[in-house]
Amino acid sequence: MINWTMLEIGFTGLALIALGSVSAHAWTQDIALDQLKVRWAKAPSKFIELDGMQVHYRDEGPRDDPAPILLLHGTGNSLHTWDAWAEQLKGKHRVIRFDRPGFGLTGPNPTGDYSMVYFADFTQRFLDALQVRKVIVAGNSAGGRVALYLASRHPERVEKLVLIASAGYPRNTPSQFAFRLMTSRWLAPILTRILPRGQVEANVRNTYGDPAKVSQEVLDRSYELTLREGNRGALGDNLRQAQDVNDQALIKAIKVPTLIMWGSNDHVISMMPDAGNFHRDIAASQLVIFEGSGHMPQEESPAETVAALRQFLDPFFWSNDV
Repeated sequence: MINWTMLEIGFTGLALIALGSVSAHAWTQDIALDQLKVRWAKAPSKFIELDGMQVHYRDEGPRDDPAPILLLHGTGNSLHTWDAWAEQLKGKHRVIRFDRPGFGLTGPNPTGDYSMVYFADFTQRFLDALQVRKVIVAGNSAGGRVALYLASRHPERVEKLVLIASAGYPRNTPSQFAFRLMTSRWLAPILTRILPRGQVEANVRNTYGDPAKVSQEVLDRSYELTLREGNRGALGDNLRQAQDVNDQALIKAIKVPTLIMWGSNDHVISMMPDAGNFHRDIAASQLVIFEGSGHMPQEESPAETVAALRQFLDPFFWSNDV
């Protein structure tokens, strides 16, 4: 068995030596919230006070939709990851999305709680604040885990479930080791002070199956919103509280109709075995694979993923293949 603690100490020491050689200009200042709002909170953005935070959200489409579509982004992302989906869906569906606590313009949770239980219960309170009773909930990556916990803890609020490259099963890969290094308690004070733009851009490109599809706007957004005051510290807290994931028992208990989407070229959460595991463990599920797409097919392949979603929402879906 790998002794993660000893490896963490050793590699953290090397990292600290390397970081110690970084020149002063690498220390990155936060960007003021008001400045970020000018670019990233344009209409139809709104803010609502909840749990001591000003939560950034967007609510579009017909208000008489009996089951709005709720979109949950993943770690280090924001509601903007759903821009293309919202644009295509809002003509017929009410589409709701928000920056989860710790990310985007919402910023850090004052209590420091970033557990899945907290996120699920926070989402329920958010829906209460908007007076929304029931939703079709879609989540990408860690947002998929939040959707799972919402469906598990508050099943009366979820009509259907859409999991896009969702987290939920254990991982023990080289990327998992990098994850452990990122969450090192010794490195945390330094990592909240620096943010090499090149590393951020490399991470974003790694989430696409075809890195050439990553737009400059997506790169700017990822970098700038991470520099919102408190977000770098919150990211470390999120990652630390998301370690040792194993939701299989919860996943097997999901009863609502579920659509599972995965990119065949996902470098973050591999399609195999995770996509197959979800399809096996959720009885009322369908699996759709998007050839060539990466970890965020809602961004990389919006037309194809929306087409699959529309078929899933069709009442005749369960008598036909996707």
